[in-house]
Amino acid sequence: MKTRITELFAIEYPIIQGGMHHVGLAELASAVSNAGGLGIITGLTQRTPEKLANEIARCRGMTDKPFGVNLTFLPSFVDTPYEEYIAAIREGGVRIIETAGRSPEKYMPTLKAAGIAVIHKCTSVRHALKAESIGCDAVSVDGFECGGHPGEDDVPNMILLPRAADELKIPFVASGGMADGRSLVAALALGADGMNMGTRFLATQEAPVHQNVKDAIVAASELDTRLIMRALRNTERVLRNEAVDRVVAIEREKAAALTIDDIRAEVGGVYPRVMGDGLVDSGAWSCGMVAGLIDDVPTVKALIDRVMGQAKELVRSRLFNILG
Repeated sequence: MKTRITELFAIEYPIIQGGMHHVGLAELASAVSNAGGLGIITGLTQRTPEKLANEIARCRGMTDKPFGVNLTFLPSFVDTPYEEYIAAIREGGVRIIETAGRSPEKYMPTLKAAGIAVIHKCTSVRHALKAESIGCDAVSVDGFECGGHPGEDDVPNMILLPRAADELKIPFVASGGMADGRSLVAALALGADGMNMGTRFLATQEAPVHQNVKDAIVAASELDTRLIMRALRNTERVLRNEAVDRVVAIEREKAAALTIDDIRAEVGGVYPRVMGDGLVDSGAWSCGMVAGLIDDVPTVKALIDRVMGQAKELVRSRLFNILG
């Protein structure tokens, strides 16, 4: 399958693994790349640029296929040495970076000088157009369904993707609600050049997280996510659990007076406990509505092969028979 995304990143299939905190490690990134997609190492999960360099080298030892690094630009009480992280990416020979959070405009000259292709995560057409204008090579368009941060516009992919197709000149992938061959065909039909899967790859055998996390996703339905931190304009879609129920109750009580300190215990620094220790009720963690479409924990290769087989059969049989 050839699209502008497969051509841009020199990959076999237009399937990208989302850069998930404490999930995007070498084991998962290499498995996705080896199976024909684009694996992504999550840069800031590595607490120092030196540790990122080591993780890149570790991934390089597991695959000879292209893979990328996610770098999220976020406000922080401590200055993150982004230039040093970018240097680790460049010196590690990685030529694809997924940026997220704030605009990467400040770092674009450095990235371009290094020959690094940039795909930026966007939750609106206006942000995607801004990414295009500053020189990003592609964008990941995240609909309201997505796990993590869906932005504040609440536009689902059935509307957002064709709007992006109408406005953008650069290639883009669909993110949010993507799980199988039906997702891929739908994304392509709506104008995208591929798809990004986060939650679906979290529930795979190679995902380096506790089995409790995978089991929780398989057990969940499409009704089991919640939106938190809306009053802070930092909306996050998370899987419902005991900690999330506490957050929702606090937010209801505090309303417009809510501050991050009111919910810090439930949302701050929880990923090592959840992903590493399997304490899935100990805090709020990102999960998409797509959990309702996930009922197994396959290998990455089996998943990607299934996606592509289903997509091709869907076009060949059902759509051909319907459309003639």
